[in-house]
Amino acid sequence: MTKFKKTGWNFDNSYTGLSASFYTRIDPTPVRSPKLIVFNHPLASSLGLDATAMQGDEGIAVLAGNRIPEGALPIAQAYAGHQFGYFTMLGDGRAILLGEQISPQGERLDIQLKGPGRTPYSRGGDGRAALGPMLREYIISEAMHALGIPTTRSLAIVATGQPVTREKEYPGAILTRVAASHIRVGTFQYAANYGTVQDLRALADYTIERHYPYITANAPEDRARYLMLLEEVSKRQAALIAKWQLVGFIHGVMNTDNMTISGETIDYGPCAFMDRYDPETVFSSIDSMGRYAYGNQPYIGGWNLARFAETLLPLLHDDQELAIELAQDRMSLYMDFYHEDWLRGMRAKLGLADEEEDDELLVNRLLELMKEYGEDYTNTFRALTLNELECAEMFRSPEFAEWHRLWKERITRQPESEMSAYQLMRASNPAIIPRNHRVEAALDAAEQGDLSTMERLLAVLSNPYAYSDEQVEYSTLPETTKPYRTYCGT
Repeated sequence: MTKFKKTGWNFDNSYTGLSASFYTRIDPTPVRSPKLIVFNHPLASSLGLDATAMQGDEGIAVLAGNRIPEGALPIAQAYAGHQFGYFTMLGDGRAILLGEQISPQGERLDIQLKGPGRTPYSRGGDGRAALGPMLREYIISEAMHALGIPTTRSLAIVATGQPVTREKEYPGAILTRVAASHIRVGTFQYAANYGTVQDLRALADYTIERHYPYITANAPEDRARYLMLLEEVSKRQAALIAKWQLVGFIHGVMNTDNMTISGETIDYGPCAFMDRYDPETVFSSIDSMGRYAYGNQPYIGGWNLARFAETLLPLLHDDQELAIELAQDRMSLYMDFYHEDWLRGMRAKLGLADEEEDDELLVNRLLELMKEYGEDYTNTFRALTLNELECAEMFRSPEFAEWHRLWKERITRQPESEMSAYQLMRASNPAIIPRNHRVEAALDAAEQGDLSTMERLLAVLSNPYAYSDEQVEYSTLPETTKPYRTYCGT
C-alpha cells in the first residue's frame, strides 16, 4: 500500500510497545469503489488534519483502508470480556487501529477503522459493517459529544461500494472512530487470563502513563499506584454513567469489553434515549432479562468495575486475601462517587445551585410522578426550564401542584436569584436529544441515498442547549406507541 502524509496525519504507535500478545499486525482489506458519505470538519480540524485533502482521493483512500498514511502501523487489538455476564475471548473482529494521532494540542488519540475487513479475531465474521449502523454511531456519538458526555467520536464514513450480507444484503461502509484509547476493562481481563503478571503490569503502567499520569506523582510506590488506578477509573465511570442517567441515555450492551478505562462511552449498537420515564426501560432486542435497563446501569457499572478490580489483584499485594481487601475498600467508594455526581446533576437540572438535605427527596418525588403519569423524561425538564406547564397531564394534577410549590420554595431559599436558577436549568437540561424515531428516519433516508434528513438532524443536535425555534419540532414524541427495539450491528 502507498504511504503518504499530505493530509496531515501525525501518527505514533505507543500501544505496540506492549507485548505482541496484545495485538496482531494487520492491514485493512482494500475495497472496490470508496465514496465519502459524511465528514466531520470540526473534529478533523482539532486533529490537525487538512479537511480539503481528507475529502480528496488520497484522504478517502485512507478512510476506506485502501492506503496507509505515513507513520501508521495498523493492528487489531486483543481483549476479552463478560458479555451479559459470561466470560469469553474477544478482540477487534471488524476494527483495525491505524495508530495514534498526535494533535496540534499534543493530545494522543486512537484512529480506528470499523468495518475494514477480517482480522484474526473475527470468529467467522466477514469483518465488514453495514452503512446504517455506522451512520447510527456517527449521529449518536456526535450528539453525545454535544451533550457534554465523554465519548468516542466519528471522523467520517465511507461507503465501500460492496454489499454486506446479514439477514439480507445491505450497503457496506467503514467508519473512522476517534478515541482517547481503546483500552477496555476487557483488555485487562485478557491480560489477567491469557498473559503473564509482567504483561498485566506493563498494561497497567501504560494505562497510567497515557490516561492518569498524575498517579505516578501522587503514588510513586507500585502497589499504591495500581490501587489509585482502580479508584480513578471508578471515579470516571461513576461520572460517565451519572451523565448517561441525567439525559436518559441507555447504552444497551454494557459488557466489560464496552467499558473503556479512559471513561469514554464506546459502542453505539443497541443504544437509545428514553422517552417516557421508566427505570425498567430496555431497548436492546437481545436483553430479554433487562440486565442493561436504564435503572440498572449504575449497578452494572459497579459490577464491571469489580471485574476490573479482580484483574489488578496480583499487582495490589502478594497475599490474595489482602489484595481482595484492598480492592474491596476502594470499590466501596464507587456508588458514593456515582450518587454524588448524579445528585449534583439533578440539582442543576432543577436550578438548585446549593445543597439542602431534602433535595434528593424532591428529585425522587418528581421522578415518581413522571413514571406514574408516563411523562417524557427530556420534555418534562424542558417544560420546567421554559416554565411551560400546561401541556402534560401530570402538570394538571394536585400531586404535581404540591411538588411545584415545594420546588419553588426551595429555589427561593438559595442565595441565587430565580433568574439564575432558570439559567442553570437551561445549561443543564437539553432542549432536544437524538429521538429514536428521528434517528431511524435519518437512517432510512440515508440508505436510500438522501443525506439531507441526517444533515438537518446533526445540525440541531450540535447545540442541544440552544433552545432554538428550529429545535422545537425535534422535541416531539413519535405518534406510535409500539415499543422501540434496537439491534446489535456496530
